[in-house]
Amino acid sequence: MLLKTSKSILLIIVFILFSHSAISQDRPASFADLTEKLMPAVVNISTSTTVVKNVNPLPFEFPPGSPFEDMFKEFGTPQKRKSSALGSGFIIDKKGIVITNNHVIQGAEDIFIRANGDKEYKAKILGTDPLSDIAVLQIITDDKFETVDFGNSDTARIGDWVIAIGNPFGLGGTVTAGIVSARNRNIGMSRYEDFIQTDASINSGNSGGPLFNMKGEVIGINTAILGQSGSIGIGFAIPSNSAKLVIDQLLEFGETKRGWLGVRIQTVTKEIAEVEKLKKARGALVASVAPGSPSDKAGIKDGDIILVFDGKKINEMQELPLIVAQTEVGKIVNVKIWRNKKEVTKKITLGRLETSEDFKAEKPVAPKTTFIDGLKIEVRKITRDDLVEKKIPLNTTGVVITKIDTESPVNYLRVGDLIVEAQKRNIKSAIELNNLVNAALKTSSKTILIAVINDQNQKRYIGVKLK
Repeated sequence: MLLKTSKSILLIIVFILFSHSAISQDRPASFADLTEKLMPAVVNISTSTTVVKNVNPLPFEFPPGSPFEDMFKEFGTPQKRKSSALGSGFIIDKKGIVITNNHVIQGAEDIFIRANGDKEYKAKILGTDPLSDIAVLQIITDDKFETVDFGNSDTARIGDWVIAIGNPFGLGGTVTAGIVSARNRNIGMSRYEDFIQTDASINSGNSGGPLFNMKGEVIGINTAILGQSGSIGIGFAIPSNSAKLVIDQLLEFGETKRGWLGVRIQTVTKEIAEVEKLKKARGALVASVAPGSPSDKAGIKDGDIILVFDGKKINEMQELPLIVAQTEVGKIVNVKIWRNKKEVTKKITLGRLETSEDFKAEKPVAPKTTFIDGLKIEVRKITRDDLVEKKIPLNTTGVVITKIDTESPVNYLRVGDLIVEAQKRNIKSAIELNNLVNAALKTSSKTILIAVINDQNQKRYIGVKLK
């Protein structure tokens, strides 16, 4: 009996030791060796942009909100200064091709990259994709660089160890470790979301940096955090498999070529599933079909429920846009739909999103601006959004200042100020303002009276001596 008990205890001890050993193998004692290998391929990115700001000529400041604050700022001297931003990136080619987030370099006049032992290089943009927030840069040099490789993000499991390397708060190469907290996260940034969530500490400046697995492969691009004050253990990374499709297109074409169905979709609720006699709520309900779109040509109708696209089951509505976008333009795909309480298969030849009317309608169109030569300012027409934002009457007309030359006779005004009157007449367009300015230039006084609404929503009249 004692012998049997001893054997049992021994087996338990062996099992515990074996189990512990198996777990320990997945939990590294240190990340030092892996970090040493990967660090040279991770870069710090800084950008600069010129901004013009009026400098207070007085030796003192008024408290924020003071009625004198805005008045005295008008007498300030416009000065140009460089605004900078910081981010991270990683090198995928020894010739210096760098991957980062689009928001890191968006609007930048100059891009600088620190690599190869903290050497600074200038870089140029090879391609950007705001929809996925990815940018591809080229370091301008003949130097060679250390690189990292992409891994298969689809194999990343919840609970796997990961490390993030980046440039938080401009501190330079910093390493943090954590685990994959969740997969397939949608946080409402765009329609093409499939984020990896991690508790590895990610802060401002980490954007564009790599998220590595324990093989030293890039499985994500660190993009966003939850919370405005810094890391709270909830960070999000673009999966490498999604990112690589975009990167390959940017490298080959300088732009993206996404598949396009031409449908508006919505969630299939439990109630809709019951009415349609679906066993469970799944798929994407077609709310409308764009005329002349690939779906229209294939016979897809309002009310159809897309269940399977090109062999991939659609469990949640938000899965479909990403799958379609990642499918080759021009490919003929089988689409299984639920119609009249039965399954039907349609063949659809995919179009290209970037050339579709849907995309053109969604893409923000830069408002038309006009340069008023007599005032040396650039303006655009006031929109309803401007009026709502400033909480001023919706029947207000005028123009918004979008740019002010340093030589302008109204260089004390600010970008965003509204010009609503000229010569005591309501302004309805930039053309009307320009005509009144030109008329004033022909007078002996060369002076025009304008009414301006500033960022404090205060209206005041200004007599301007034209040059």
